[in-house]
Amino acid sequence: MSDRPEVDPADPAAVAPESWYLSADERGNPDTRLDARHPGGRAWTEGNTVTPLVHGATYYRELAGRVAGMREGDLLMFVDWRGDPDERLLGEPGTEIKTVLCDAADRGVDVRGLIWRSHLDKLSFSAAENRHLGKDVNDHGGECKLDMRVRPGGSHHQKFVVLRHPGRPERDVAFVGGVDLCHSRRDDARHAGDPQPQPMAAVYGATPPWHDVQLMVTGPAVADVEVSFRERWDDPERLSRSPVRWVADRVRKDEPPHPTALPEQLPDPAPTGDHPVQVLRTYPNRAPGYSFARQGERSVARGYSKAIARARRLIYLEDQYLWSRQIADTFARSLRRNPELRMIAVLPHFPDQDGARLPPNVVGRQAAVDLLREAAPDRVAFYGPENHAGTPVYVHAKVCVVDDTWASVGSDNFNRRSWTHDSEMSAVVCHPGYARDLRLELGREHLDTDDDDRLDADRVFESFASSARALQAWHDAGRTGPRPPGRLRPLEDLRVTGLTRAWSSVLYRFTYDPDGRPTAMKLRRRF
Repeated sequence: MSDRPEVDPADPAAVAPESWYLSADERGNPDTRLDARHPGGRAWTEGNTVTPLVHGATYYRELAGRVAGMREGDLLMFVDWRGDPDERLLGEPGTEIKTVLCDAADRGVDVRGLIWRSHLDKLSFSAAENRHLGKDVNDHGGECKLDMRVRPGGSHHQKFVVLRHPGRPERDVAFVGGVDLCHSRRDDARHAGDPQPQPMAAVYGATPPWHDVQLMVTGPAVADVEVSFRERWDDPERLSRSPVRWVADRVRKDEPPHPTALPEQLPDPAPTGDHPVQVLRTYPNRAPGYSFARQGERSVARGYSKAIARARRLIYLEDQYLWSRQIADTFARSLRRNPELRMIAVLPHFPDQDGARLPPNVVGRQAAVDLLREAAPDRVAFYGPENHAGTPVYVHAKVCVVDDTWASVGSDNFNRRSWTHDSEMSAVVCHPGYARDLRLELGREHLDTDDDDRLDADRVFESFASSARALQAWHDAGRTGPRPPGRLRPLEDLRVTGLTRAWSSVLYRFTYDPDGRPTAMKLRRRF
C-alpha cells in the first residue's frame, strides 16, 4: 500500500470513496463474508445516513426509544465490552439496561448478546457485571454469550447494537462507536458526569465527566454491522479455553442450555441517504483462529494508514489513548512529507486510574507525543478538556477526521492493542459534508462557540491554540476575573524517570499495549 496519494486532494475525484477506502484485497481477510456480499466488488455500502450521537446521554436516549418500539419477531443484537445491568439509560427508574433488554425479550423480541467475559473484577475489570447482565437477559428468554475468544490478556472491545424489524425495514438501525452500556457513560455537553459512576482517578471527582461519541446508521450498512455480529455468533470455537469456566458456567447456569442459531438474515435495508460507509475491524491472530478471520484482521490499522497517508491539510482526532511510537509514526510520516499538514489531538489530561496503573499509561503516551512533536513541532497540538467548573473531562471518544473528507468513529484507540490485539469496530464515512460537520460539532463544544467559519486548516489550528492559551492564562493567573470561553487547555506533559520508567516500560509494552500480529508481520513492521 503506497503512502503517497495518486491524485491531488483538490481534485473532486479525490473525495470519491474508492480513493480513500480499502478494497477487499486491502482488508486482508479472505475469510470474512463482509465484502463478498457487496455488489460490484465494493468493500463498502452506498446510500446510508450516519448521524453522530455526541455524548452517552444522547446515544442512550436514542437507543432506549428505538428498543421501546420493537415488537414480537424483531431481532436485537448487541455487543459490549462492559455492561452494568443497573445503568439507567434515561436516568429514571425503569430505564435500567437490564430492564430495557428484558422487557424487549418479554415482548417477544429476539434478544441476542455477545458480552466480553472479562478479566477479574479485582484487576479493575467487569467480570461480575458482565455475567449478571447476560444472566438477566437469558432468564427472560434472550440469549447472551460470555465471549472469551481472545488472545491472552486481550478483550472483545467492540461496542455496537443492531435492530432489525421483519416487515418494517424502515426502522432498521445500527449503533457503532465507543460507548459501552455501563456506568459513567451517561454524560452530556455540560459534563457534570454520570450519577452512576465507575471508580476512576481522584482528579476526575465523584462523578467523572465523560466525553464520548456513538454513530447511528441507517441504510444498507446496517447489514454490514449485522454480518460482523453473525460471524462472531456463528464461530464454532468454544467461548473460553478454561475448563474452570466451563464448570462454573454449568453450575451457575450462566449460559442458555441450548443456544439457538440466529434467524436467517433479512435483505439489506433500503438506501436512506448519500453516505458511503465502510466497516473496519480488528481481530487478532490467535490459535485456534476465528472461522471468519483465521489470520486475524487489521482493517482498522490499514484503513487509518491509507487515509492518513492522503492527508494534506488537517488531521483532527479525539482519543482515549494515543500510544505507541509505531502508531504515532503513521501520522509523523505524513507530517514530515506535507509541510502544510496540521494535526490537532484532544486527549484526556490524566489516565483513568491512579496508583501502579499510572506509569505505563504515561510512558506510552509520552513516547507518541514526543515523536509527533519532533516530526512537526509547530504543526501538532495536544489538548485536554475540562468542564466549566475546572474538572478534567475524560476523553473516551475515538474519532478521526482527515481533511474534512474521511471520518472514522469506533471502539478503537490509537494504540497497538486496538490495531492488532483486541476486537474492534469502526464505521468510516468518506463524505465532505459529513466529515466537516462532525469536526465542527465537536469544535463548537470544545471552544464554546457557535462560529462555523473555521474551514481553513490554518484558522482551525489557530482557533484551538488561541482558545487554549486564554484558558490556561486564566488558570495561571489564579482564576481571577471572568472565565474565558472554551474548555481546552494545552496537554500537560506527564513523565516518569529512572527505575519507574524501566519497569513501567516493560509493563506497557507487554501488558498495556501488546501486539497481536503474526510474527512475520511484526518483523516486517506491517499491519
